[in-house]
Amino acid sequence: MGQAPHLRTPWGSMRSVGLPHRTSHDDEEDSGPAKLLLIGGTGLISSACARLAFDQSYDLTVITRGRNQIHPSPKGARHIIVDAKKPSALKGALERTMLGERFDAVVQFIAYDPSQIPDDVVTFAPRTNQYIFISTAATYQPVDRMAVLSEDSIQGNPAWDYAKKKLECEHELTMYAEAASLPFTIVRLAHTYGPSKIPGYIGNSDHPWTLVDRMRRGADIVVPGDGTSAWTLTHARDVANGILGLVGNDQALGKAVNVTSNEALTWETIHRTIAMAAGVDPETYAAQVVHVPSDALVASYPSAEGSILGDKMHNKVIDTRLLKSLVPDFKPTIKFEDGIRESIAWFEANPARQTIDSYANAHLDRVAAIYRDALDQSSELPGS
Repeated sequence: MGQAPHLRTPWGSMRSVGLPHRTSHDDEEDSGPAKLLLIGGTGLISSACARLAFDQSYDLTVITRGRNQIHPSPKGARHIIVDAKKPSALKGALERTMLGERFDAVVQFIAYDPSQIPDDVVTFAPRTNQYIFISTAATYQPVDRMAVLSEDSIQGNPAWDYAKKKLECEHELTMYAEAASLPFTIVRLAHTYGPSKIPGYIGNSDHPWTLVDRMRRGADIVVPGDGTSAWTLTHARDVANGILGLVGNDQALGKAVNVTSNEALTWETIHRTIAMAAGVDPETYAAQVVHVPSDALVASYPSAEGSILGDKMHNKVIDTRLLKSLVPDFKPTIKFEDGIRESIAWFEANPARQTIDSYANAHLDRVAAIYRDALDQSSELPGS
C-alpha cells in the first residue's frame, strides 16, 4: 500500500493543523482542550509524545500496563492501567473510566500483530474522531539503489517478520476502518533514538550501553560492510512533534505519513559520532573499527537476520515532504551529535542503567577476531 485513500471524518471537518484545542462532535464550538488517548505511554517514543502533549495542554489519557518506569508518563495525565491487547478488558476500562467521553484522537503505539486491528476498530470507532496507527518505514521494499523513500514507494519486506506484520496491520486498518467510518492516519517511523536508546548496528538493542562500554574499554567495534550505507536517525522528541502535528489534522485523514528527520548518516559516521560523544579520541576509535559484511553478521548472529537483511544493510533515506506540507511548522531540531550526547548523559546519570549484554560482547569479539585474522592473512599473500 502506498497511500490510503483520503477520508473525511463523518462528524465534520477537523482542524487543519495539530493544535491542543478541540473540534467537537457534530461541528459544535470548540469546547476545551483536545482529548488525546495514547495506547502505550511509557516507551521511548510514546513517552516523548505524552510529555509534549501534556506540556501543550492536551487533555491527556494514557493506557499502560503500569510496569515500565524507565519513561514514566506525566503525573497530571489520566492513567488507565490495563492490558490494551485484551479487547474486552480495554473496553471495560474505557467504559468505567471515560463514562462515554469521546477522544479527538487515539494514538496506537503497541499494535504489532494484525489480529489487534479489527478489535481496535470496533473499540474506537464510536469513541474517537481519529485513529493514528504507528507503523514503520521498514515496511518499504528494500532498495538496491540509492532512492529516497516516499509514502508511495513500493511496500513489502519479506526478510523481517516485524515489518511484514506492520504492513499487514496497515492493510487491516485500511479495510476495517473504512467499513466502520473510522477516520485514520498511518504514521511510518524510521530508527528513533533518545535518552534510553543508543543506535548501534548490532548487539545493543536490549542493552544499549554495551556499545559505549566497548568503545571506552578499547574493544573492537564492528561496523557493517564499509560503513557507507546511509541511515536515517530521528530523536524521539522530534518524532513526537511530528506525530502531534498530525493529531486533529483534517488533511492527514486516510493518509500514510513518514515522520522522520532528514538526517541520513552513514553507519561509519554514526559509530564515530557515538565514540566522540563517549569521549574516545578519533585515532583510538579508528584503530578499534573492524568492517564486517552483513551476511557474516547474520551467519554468526541469526536472531538479527530480519533487522539486518530486511532493514539496516540497506540505504534508508526518507522523504518527508508530505509531512511538511501537512504540518508546515514541523522542523526537526535535534542533530545526532547533540542527541547522542544527551543519550549518553542519561545513562551516566544512573549506573543501574548501564547494563551490558554479555552474549553480544562475546559474539562481537569472535566476529571481529575472525576478520582481523583474515586481514592479517591477506596482507601476507604474494604481491601484498
